[in-house]
Amino acid sequence: MKHDADGLRSIASTLLHDYGAPLPHAALQAELLIEAEMRGLPSHGLQRLPRLLARIDAGLADPRSQGVARSVRPGFLAVDGQRGLGPVVLDAAIEDLLPKARALGMAMAAIRNSNHIGMLAWYVERIAHRGMIGMVMTTSEALVHPFGGTEAMLGTNPIAIGVPTADDPFVLDLATSLVSMGKIHHHALVNKPIPEGWAVDRDGHPTTDPHAAKDGALAPFGDAKGYGLGLAVELLVATLAGSSFAPEVRGTLDEDEVATKGDVVVVIDPTAAGPSAALTEYLNRLRQSRPCDPTRPVSVPGDGMRARRDVSRDEGIDVPEELYETLLALGRS
Repeated sequence: MKHDADGLRSIASTLLHDYGAPLPHAALQAELLIEAEMRGLPSHGLQRLPRLLARIDAGLADPRSQGVARSVRPGFLAVDGQRGLGPVVLDAAIEDLLPKARALGMAMAAIRNSNHIGMLAWYVERIAHRGMIGMVMTTSEALVHPFGGTEAMLGTNPIAIGVPTADDPFVLDLATSLVSMGKIHHHALVNKPIPEGWAVDRDGHPTTDPHAAKDGALAPFGDAKGYGLGLAVELLVATLAGSSFAPEVRGTLDEDEVATKGDVVVVIDPTAAGPSAALTEYLNRLRQSRPCDPTRPVSVPGDGMRARRDVSRDEGIDVPEELYETLLALGRS
């Protein structure tokens, strides 16, 4: 059933405020969830909210904290998230990094002890709208099997990059797994089989059952290439943030344990190396290049999610009725 984005945003923000989040924190977390829905990523949208509220109730997420940053080097911040909401902690870190990046050309923050940060594209797009290049990486529980293996040993370990242009920013956001575990959970929520090749069950056998996949392992994208990139993100984030490696990570998919994953955000001032006047022209040349299907023009990363967001703004967001009723039942005010 379709629901108005503003109405859903209000429900989410009110719920978070009911559970103790200051209004600015509640609005920020709710905005991220609704943006994910509008961009066609329900796996990172409202289905995450009941679990997050349960984590707040259990003391595993502190909706009031925005973390504490410690300057380790002039361009490097170490952040203790103090169990804060992921978007709140990461947004505060970005605000600390922007003036540092303008002064130094580049600045980085490594975050531990913070909750799930959701869709990475949202952060790098916000950085790019401030005229800066943004890169965000995060880790997760062991959900992905290595190339040639069947046992979950790596996180989905997404990476996002945003680059400002004269028009809309270039925004790339991808998991190093073939799909996110959130997408598996969404298929389970709506009782829809997953495509072949996405995952194996707990015994290492290929499966199209999303419930079996939840207990198994996701495939890395691009076989050995995705495995290698995912492992590189795992090592980079865990080393810089001092967070756990995937087999010991908890807290992004459960309601029982403290989040032990890590996040890294890098902000770069493109003017430090000299602006590229040809950037927008080049992206438009890509869009205008010859497509293999004349009815589907070539696009660049970021185009699709912006188009889906425009449609959602006009037509509403399709939310499973069971989830919608669950959200209404969680209200306290």
